Formats: sequence, C-alpha cells, structure tokens
Amino acid sequence: QVQLVESGGGLVQAGESLRLSCAASGRTISTLGMGWFRQAPGKEREFVATIRWNSITYYADAVKGRFTISRDNAKNTVYLQMNSLKLEDTAIYTCAASIGLSGRIPGLYDYWGQGTQVTVSS
Repeated sequence: QVQLVESGGGLVQAGESLRLSCAASGRTISTLGMGWFRQAPGKEREFVATIRWNSITYYADAVKGRFTISRDNAKNTVYLQMNSLKLEDTAIYTCAASIGLSGRIPGLYDYWGQGTQVTVSS
C-alpha cells in the first residue's frame, strides 16, 4: 500500500506561482510512476503531468512550459512547480502513483491522494 498526502495548495493571484508536494509513505517511490491530475468544479478530472521511474516527464498541453513535475526519491516526495498561474488552473490537484507505466490515463494509477485545492484569482 502507498499513502499519498498532498500539500502546498492555496489562494494566489493570476501570474503567481505555487509548489505542490506529494509525500508518499508505505513504500519507496523510486520504482513508481507518479502523476498529478486536477478537477475543476463541474468538470471531469484531467491529466496534468507525470514523471516515470526513470524521470521521463509528460505534460498536458494546457500546462506545458508553465508547470514542472519533479521527484526526490530520497524524500519520497513528488513536486509540481506551477508558474504563471491562470484562472483556469483553479482546481483540486491530486497526486497518484502507478506500479506500472504511468501516463495520461487515470486507470494507469493504483494509488491516489486526497487532493489539495488551488485557487487562482484575478
């Protein structure tokens, strides 16, 4: 079992930055694929970014160039650095872990956190 706890969400103005953290426990994340998803009110959950066990990363087009996913295996933590935030980035951001190959599809992930709220105001 892997437990995931997100932190770092909050209220920011458009153009500002936030860094989300996802702390894992139960097993090392060094062999896991990790991802971030988000869900805005009234919308379906959508893929944001993923980092595979070998540190290869993929991003949604909507966040490419603004968000950076990274991992610190020694701290068993994954990060999502979010820069130049936009109003449309407002959502609950959830961390996920995949025992196999991670990617854009939620079904690839085996464990999920509870999420952290990110609100971007004008």
